[in-house]
Amino acid sequence: MTDMTDRNRTQTSEGDTESPVQTRKATRRGGGDPGTRGRTTIADGVVEKIAGLAARDVDGVHAMGSGLSRTFGAVRDRVPGGTKSVTRGVKAEVGEKQTALDLEIVVEYGFAIADVAREVRENVIGAVERMTGLEVVEVNIAVSDVKLPDEEDEDQPEPRIQ
Repeated sequence: MTDMTDRNRTQTSEGDTESPVQTRKATRRGGGDPGTRGRTTIADGVVEKIAGLAARDVDGVHAMGSGLSRTFGAVRDRVPGGTKSVTRGVKAEVGEKQTALDLEIVVEYGFAIADVAREVRENVIGAVERMTGLEVVEVNIAVSDVKLPDEEDEDQPEPRIQ
């Protein structure tokens, strides 16, 4: 058996050998980096889901949305086949390179509202920018309620057995 490696190598002026593949330049078809060919669009709902999940991860956030939307959501969650809406309380406006978000949250009693809002803002901006590549220009947070310890939770379904 013959070793073809030595035959496939060419000699340079310094006496080094290199592979013919290394001496040829690769030609690109279509021009430019493949990653820049075409457009990527991100729907408002995608950003809303990411922001909703990121906001719920913060300690002190009890729920998302106004009282009315939470009530309708609780009813929808009880319907067989219904799913919990992660976009409740989140509105996004998405452009080509930037996005702006409006969030409505319910804070648990005992947590500093300013601290919770700051943490929500940081968490949402980090998650949206990391996952979408969009620049988050603003995150407006409206605190619509405070969950008191002795209040019943309207998001929890009633037990079927009493």
